[in-house]
Amino acid sequence: MTAQHPEVSAPAPEQLLPTEVTATALGQWPGDDPHEAVRIIRGELGSPHLPFLPELPARGVGSDALGRTASLLEELAVDVQPFGWRLVDRPGKDYRRAASALSTDINILADVAGAEDSPDPEIKIQLVGPMSLAAGLHLHNGERALIDYGARRDLAESLAAGVGTYLSRVAAAVPGARLVVQLDEPDIAAVLAGTIPTASGYRTLRAVAGSEARESWRLVLEALRAAGAVETVIAVPEVEAPFEQILAAGADGIAVPLKALTTRQWEQLAGAAEAGKRLWIGALDVAGTARTKTADCVDSVWRPWRQLGLPAAAISSVRITPSSGLAAVTPSRAQELLGQLTKVADGLNQQALG
Repeated sequence: MTAQHPEVSAPAPEQLLPTEVTATALGQWPGDDPHEAVRIIRGELGSPHLPFLPELPARGVGSDALGRTASLLEELAVDVQPFGWRLVDRPGKDYRRAASALSTDINILADVAGAEDSPDPEIKIQLVGPMSLAAGLHLHNGERALIDYGARRDLAESLAAGVGTYLSRVAAAVPGARLVVQLDEPDIAAVLAGTIPTASGYRTLRAVAGSEARESWRLVLEALRAAGAVETVIAVPEVEAPFEQILAAGADGIAVPLKALTTRQWEQLAGAAEAGKRLWIGALDVAGTARTKTADCVDSVWRPWRQLGLPAAAISSVRITPSSGLAAVTPSRAQELLGQLTKVADGLNQQALG
């Protein structure tokens, strides 16, 4: 394999360059006990790894990723209908439930971090990105907001306007911690390909141009940086992942599952790494019933890395993640997986040292 270099910019001056491979997870967590979740995550992902504020969708309406992000929107409100979250004129009980759950989680984070002798220097939060937000939220008539250019623009602007308050609340909960933000775009391939169905199901919505997605991301990423985020990463599925658009939007990195990456995609990621971007690689498969061996996970990253001719030291740009969120496993299994992620990171660091 030969690396091909996409057009990407160098890291921002304030972004600290990594010195070793680290681990994190993608945000979703099983069960309905946020205090226990935060305690486990911060215990397993202590420095140099990256703990995160978990999402616990099992708690119900408002604790799902879409509802949580929608509760942050500025001058837009949502409620829940049989077809899903809908944009409405004024906040209702579903909106208040989502906002309350998030406030509870931030307060719990403050309590747990405040009791630590040496709080971790970083914390990660997750948001649904503007394209998947438009695909997931519905208009008054039940159609997806994605159908309307004006609605897509309004959502991106509203999200950008609302993230500042969220980041300031998290910063107050963990004083001095560097804020890392993961922008989730699970529906991006379907959005760009025009394969998301209409409300009737008889046709599909028109594809959104890659340039529009890029500018929506740029708007939100700039707002996140202005609010204090030191690292911003856009998370996408591996199929038809728009790496070039993500990097052109100014993201500090890409989060993507490893399993089905093509040679071409590895070459794009290699070019991004050489340009100083972060790579969050979902090397630990959590979807299947068979448990992946740590040594196999290490090899699945190290082998293509070296085949691309990348220097061993450059592997420090990598964070190791699961292939997906952990909401579908048991809490005890989720804790085991966090421990295994740190072992994979250690294994890669040992490989880099020779």
